[in-house]
Amino acid sequence: MEVFLNREMPKGRVLLINNSGFGSYGCFPEPNLKHQLEMLDVNVRGLVQLTGLLLPTLRARGGVVMNIASTAAFQPTPYMATYGATKAFVLNWSAALNQELRGSGVRVMAVCPGPTATEFFRRAGLKQGSVADALSMTCEEVVLAALRALAARRVVVVTGWKNKLSAAAGAIAPKAAAAWVAEKAIGRYRMRRPTP
Repeated sequence: MEVFLNREMPKGRVLLINNSGFGSYGCFPEPNLKHQLEMLDVNVRGLVQLTGLLLPTLRARGGVVMNIASTAAFQPTPYMATYGATKAFVLNWSAALNQELRGSGVRVMAVCPGPTATEFFRRAGLKQGSVADALSMTCEEVVLAALRALAARRVVVVTGWKNKLSAAAGAIAPKAAAAWVAEKAIGRYRMRRPTP
């Protein structure tokens, strides 16, 4: 991949956007353990591997690694335990890696959107519309917030003021209390699962 970038792509800085990922809804290990392990591979291992493979090119040319985390990164997420944990990894790994790379010409940032109008919830096993439109952002709104944060050289950005409030509350609350509150909020979606 590095050879391809250096041979086929125009010279200049590189923007690597790690946006692959998926979630699932249900009590662990639903739908099955294989699915949970695949989530770890895509959401964590894939991101680390791709960044590691491209880091020499990033160091040589300069640029930014933009990792897509989630507001789920800020608190435990019952019924989506593995997903939330993968996004907590992405958030903390991004901030730590950014610090390690200071002065190298490479920056790392974590973008933490909340519910977004994508296929995420359907893929996770929920009906379309499980999350009210009033709580969701469009893809365009998330991208615009991410680009503004990129221009402002932010390390972490939570998109949308409602998401900022929930992330702040989840981050400062004791983990057991945050898990209890999240269980009540996320547990509501149980009734919105598609029928087999």
